[in-house]
Amino acid sequence: MTTRKPTPPAAAGAADPHWEAKLAKLRARTRPTVTLTICDDEDLKQAAATARFMEQRAKTAAEGAPTDETLQAAATEAAARLAEAQAALDKASVSLRFQALPRAAYKELLAAHPPTEEQVGDNWDFNIDTMGPVLIAAASLDPLTEEDAAQFLAEWSTGEGEALLGTVLRVQQHKEHMDLGKG
Repeated sequence: MTTRKPTPPAAAGAADPHWEAKLAKLRARTRPTVTLTICDDEDLKQAAATARFMEQRAKTAAEGAPTDETLQAAATEAAARLAEAQAALDKASVSLRFQALPRAAYKELLAAHPPTEEQVGDNWDFNIDTMGPVLIAAASLDPLTEEDAAQFLAEWSTGEGEALLGTVLRVQQHKEHMDLGKG
């Protein structure tokens, strides 16, 4: 018995005059990307967080009294302080960009790195130790090598290594652009 691939009825395409445009958009989509930003300067991170809080507070007050020139000026000043704090934080930070792999490439990686018996007991579908550096390098939009990734995972703190690996794993499962809605 041979299985035939179902084809949509011709009437379905004819019934939707925008189908070709929809199909073109679907084919032109890019895979999801995420950015992991790293900054070792706690003072700059705290200054940016404080400036963000103060800017939001000043903005809310100004919106509540649109004719109060003092509150409007304070909101403008707070926005400028936030921009300065954010610029300083951005300058001191390193951003790593990652993109989801094509589905077939990701499945191939999973198959190439089967879990150990212990990992199977922990409900892992792959060997995180061997696949981690390979996946990080493969998904990186920056020139990050497997050797770099392995070094980071070995030398960074457990939480930082998990954040790096978690970011790359999350982008593989990314589905924020989709909404199942109510047909």
